[in-house]
Amino acid sequence: MTESVAAGSPPIPRDMPTVVGVSHRFVDVRGTRIHVAEAGAGPPLLLLHGWPQHWWCWRYLIGPLARTHRVLAPDLRGWGWSGAPTGSYDKQTFADDVLGLLDAEGLDSVSVVGHDWGGFTAFLLGIEHPDRIERIVNLDITPPWMPPPNPLHALLPAVGTYAVAVATPVIGPLLMTTSGTFIRTVIRGGTTARRWSNGELDCYANVLRQPTRARASSACYRTFLTRELPALASGRYSPDDLSVDTLLVLGANSPMHLVLRPQPTSRLTIEVIDGAGHFLPEEAPGAVLRHIARFIGTDAP
Repeated sequence: MTESVAAGSPPIPRDMPTVVGVSHRFVDVRGTRIHVAEAGAGPPLLLLHGWPQHWWCWRYLIGPLARTHRVLAPDLRGWGWSGAPTGSYDKQTFADDVLGLLDAEGLDSVSVVGHDWGGFTAFLLGIEHPDRIERIVNLDITPPWMPPPNPLHALLPAVGTYAVAVATPVIGPLLMTTSGTFIRTVIRGGTTARRWSNGELDCYANVLRQPTRARASSACYRTFLTRELPALASGRYSPDDLSVDTLLVLGANSPMHLVLRPQPTSRLTIEVIDGAGHFLPEEAPGAVLRHIARFIGTDAP
């Protein structure tokens, strides 16, 4: 089975990496063209990537998950091969895009696996639209409520240095458009369980060298630091707001586990993958698949 593009969609861009068995198409969602990678048949399973990545971060998981599910891996607006319009890049916009995609696909409800900002988006969907979300497996992202106070939280400014750099107008986009070095450094710095080739990392870095996408990334982080984080700190959401059964999987060596230390709740179960950092779909795909199989149900080993 070879990679293909759905009838009526634009051809696959030459710079897009490929995965055997995956088809591609574009869906108009709320005025933005959303790229969707798709494989398999069965109950729908949505994979939502994070920054600075795109659908290709799921390349080790799509095939096994597609044995039992219809897997949809969209690029969030501003990333990958989806549109990068001007306007809001708050996480509610990402959640609204996902709902628009579900409506366009005629899907009443789905299970979701999210990583990083894709996981944060999944949390928002589980809080605000539990009728559309069956189960969630989130990978190395903090829930949208403040964890219990911990002395280690004093380290957060140092951990978030890259986020401040990305969020800074002019400087953030320049870091991404000038070369691929910044993105390579960010990904390698967040990884402990694999070695990356420059070619792999450039599959992410090269797309973000496009000025519109670099500006979208900067807007995403600037919105979070200046608007969303203060709202979360003031108690916008609480653990009781989540009414979808959710598994949060953390890398043992990730700041999400070492510093933020989220706690389980009545709806939130937490597991930790030893030896792994932040980029779990690529650092520990086998362990991630086992967690998904246990929590959502697949035939993954």
